[in-house]
Amino acid sequence: MNDLPLDAETKVLEAPGDHKSDIRLWLRLLTCTTMIEGEIRRRLREQFDVTLPRFDLMAQLDKAPEGMTLGEVSKRMMVSNGNVTHVVEKLVASGHIDRRPAPHDRRVQIISLTPSGRAEFRAMAKVHEDWVADMFAGLGETEETALMELLGKTKASVNAALAAKETVSKEGKA
Repeated sequence: MNDLPLDAETKVLEAPGDHKSDIRLWLRLLTCTTMIEGEIRRRLREQFDVTLPRFDLMAQLDKAPEGMTLGEVSKRMMVSNGNVTHVVEKLVASGHIDRRPAPHDRRVQIISLTPSGRAEFRAMAKVHEDWVADMFAGLGETEETALMELLGKTKASVNAALAAKETVSKEGKA
């Protein structure tokens, strides 16, 4: 007997008539994301002693050699400034990033990777890329292309639904 807990998708498949196909699709996406993210988190921790939020923050900074404000980083990472501040503190303490006041407003902090932080991140990023490639190795190039197209349509559908909801919400307040 398998003692592993059932994921949400497996639970739904036990009684598929009880759920719409949209729910099954959502749970399939969620299950895949959770499985991949959990494995990436585990590997980053075990091989590099780094958390996924630290890796993600360094990835954002690697794309911006001139540095970024905390607000810019939080927008790109889609997390609160408070979450970013905590991760920044840890990365400053470890010597991976530095921070300096913005020239236009000394209250605003600009953060950037240190040279050693950039080198360490790029080494981790190469290994990370290999992990992801291994996880998708069961898909052919045509399947990956088709999946990207379908996920693009999914993203557009979600954005349209959110925009419509926002429009209705604004009209209700007017």
